[in-house]
Amino acid sequence: MIDQSENALGIVAGLLEARTGQKLTKDRLWRVGTALTGVLRQNDLESIEELADRLGRPNQGALAQQVVEALLNNETYFFRDRAMFDQLAVSVLPALARKREHTRRLSIWSVGCSTGQEAYSVAMLIAEQPARWRDWTIEIIGTDVARAVIEGAREGSFSQFQIQRGLGVAQMVSFFEETRTGWRATEALRSMVRFEQHNLLDTPPDPGRFDLILCRNVLLYFDRPTRQRAFERLAAALAPDGRVMLGAGETTAGQTDVLLPEKGATGFHHLAVGMGAGAGEAGERRLGRSG
Repeated sequence: MIDQSENALGIVAGLLEARTGQKLTKDRLWRVGTALTGVLRQNDLESIEELADRLGRPNQGALAQQVVEALLNNETYFFRDRAMFDQLAVSVLPALARKREHTRRLSIWSVGCSTGQEAYSVAMLIAEQPARWRDWTIEIIGTDVARAVIEGAREGSFSQFQIQRGLGVAQMVSFFEETRTGWRATEALRSMVRFEQHNLLDTPPDPGRFDLILCRNVLLYFDRPTRQRAFERLAAALAPDGRVMLGAGETTAGQTDVLLPEKGATGFHHLAVGMGAGAGEAGERRLGRSG
């Protein structure tokens, strides 16, 4: 017989999976109580069992969103896995620049951007090469399913601890201004990035087709079928000659047939043969446009 505690955890896990596609696996269950402490306190609830009961009542959308956002792992920092950002700066972005020389337009999507450090890191790479990117139209969009972190990313404010993780002194001084509570991205840097609340498993955000997609340490939390759907979403959103940058511990090998690892560029992936022109439309037909 299933006890109330196990049933309550099942309700919370089901909510997370329904809203985000992420599975609350057994090795993550231990942190549920700690993660939801603030939610319980804010809503005058004494236990997860009471929380599950409240979630079952009508008009609890705001509480459900609080629960989901509390359970998400928002770990991030500037230039995470620095070697991969070095590859991005030295080889991947220059290659894309050569391919887009005739249009001088570049669209970049940071998926699961959390509080924005990844998207701002890409913006800094662009800003550090003004001669290369002069007269270009570059769109950088960061998305996340959690409303709270997106609002924080738009604000661009970071604590002393956050600002020291991954940033050199020169970048800190060039792109951030000290405030009473920490540091804030300059207006020029903030203007380079647009942040939106969005679920990877939904139809891609505007402009819908991207030259570079960063989807790092997001797929780790999906089960295999959901991960396959996510790969197809990424393929549908990727320009025929674009690149996807995954996390250091993630790969497409043996996981999907729509994306393949890039030779000589660890962590980068491209569309499989036959997934070029029309890949987006084909992917959307497989997945269904409604998301």
